[in-house]
Amino acid sequence: MSNVARSATEIPVIETNRLILRGHRLDDFSDCVAMWSDPIVTRFIGGKPFSEEETWARLLRYAGHWSMMDFGYWAIEEKDTHSFVGELGFADFKRDIEPSIKGMPELGWALISRVHGKGYATEAVRAVVAWGEQHFGSARTVCIIRPENVASIRVAEKCGYRELQRTAYKGHATIIFAR
Repeated sequence: MSNVARSATEIPVIETNRLILRGHRLDDFSDCVAMWSDPIVTRFIGGKPFSEEETWARLLRYAGHWSMMDFGYWAIEEKDTHSFVGELGFADFKRDIEPSIKGMPELGWALISRVHGKGYATEAVRAVVAWGEQHFGSARTVCIIRPENVASIRVAEKCGYRELQRTAYKGHATIIFAR
């Protein structure tokens, strides 16, 4: 890990067949607010819609990861329409969870409800996992998913993640997956 600060222009752009994964821009904020205020998106991520203030803090946290950790989250854009459809990436959120996953890159993803079921999550996660293999080498990466989030469990498993342990996080049953 480098001590040199990174700028948003250095966040790698990753292209898949249907998607462009790129660094967040300030003009993504309204799309992020719309996504994170959608109860369909947040039902398994915090359990309630996020406020504009919480979404702003999330966006700044993503930028901070790239600047300080040399990894972070990407905005997901449809290639054909250039529309914002979600975000995903690796983070170290220093979660208070047992067993501890601190220091392990944690993969997460969220997509707008309009594109659920189109395979975008699997396509994007596969691309980011490939980036992670290059960036992190043989280091273990993890993701945490609520057991009732069957769609995300399927995505994780298709991308090589396997259940490591069942635990709880913030009062909710949670499964830690590792790759």
